[in-house]
Amino acid sequence: MRILSWHVHGGYSTALVQGRHEYLFPVAPNGDGTPEPYWPAGVTAVPEEQLAETAVDVVIVQSFVELEKAERLLRRRLPQDVPAVFLEHNAPQGDVPHTRHPLANRSDIPLVHVTHFNRLMWDNGDAPTTVVEHGVPDPGPLYTGELPRLGFVINEPVRRWRVTGTDLLPAFAAAASIDAWGIAADRLPGALDLGDRVAFAGNLAPHELHPELARRRAYLHPVRWTSLGLSLLEAMHLGMPVVVLATTEAYRAVPPGAGAISTDVDELVAAARVLIADPDEARARGAVARRFALKRYGLPRFLAAWDEMFARVAR
Repeated sequence: MRILSWHVHGGYSTALVQGRHEYLFPVAPNGDGTPEPYWPAGVTAVPEEQLAETAVDVVIVQSFVELEKAERLLRRRLPQDVPAVFLEHNAPQGDVPHTRHPLANRSDIPLVHVTHFNRLMWDNGDAPTTVVEHGVPDPGPLYTGELPRLGFVINEPVRRWRVTGTDLLPAFAAAASIDAWGIAADRLPGALDLGDRVAFAGNLAPHELHPELARRRAYLHPVRWTSLGLSLLEAMHLGMPVVVLATTEAYRAVPPGAGAISTDVDELVAAARVLIADPDEARARGAVARRFALKRYGLPRFLAAWDEMFARVAR
């Protein structure tokens, strides 16, 4: 099939394009939407002005704005002329759990959530819903844990502050130094003023990030409100033990023995101390994390679920 999608969430798109279809990504005149150079050969960049003449079997839209844009650029109606799927990446915002989804008044386009928590918490109205849980390309068991530090991957941790659990970092920094990666994470050390206990480690491409992250003793995920951070799943694939705030979908992603998961921050800080002090224990828990991540969030299951969805909606 020829699948049309916009390049919005890089990690998710990277997993999706590993499938057996041809994936088309619209490119705006200013270059926005250009596919990543490390994506496979099945990805095709299509200038937006050429979409009206482009054959498409299924469109994946990821916002209501994209839905309108797709119809305008394709000069076709969704889903009457071209089958469509609405992919919702985000947990609801605002008056949760009463937040009504923008697609809630329509029953003609399937609504795909990336976690069961999201489907539960959105008011989906009349939209037919399903869940396709995340899939992550396996970076390999790169974990060494040689550095007795915590790794933390997050975008815009200062602007998002309580959402990303940035305010909790001083508690964890008392147990171990923290290295942070991500967009605008360079603002983190100044905002927290903890000296070298919290350091910016860079905003790296995945192939650069994974081996660096894997050198840290454990992965820290203090996020209060998120669908499910792909960086957490990637860390588990690497074989890292994880220290995780038990919010949103996290409880389903982190099994017993993979590290620590709790809503009690003091309990998590104590667990971080144990992992930092005991490399053998950290490695054992990381092995549990990797086995679980490969089974639940491995690429084959993810791609098979999307194949089933495409077959269901395609004509």
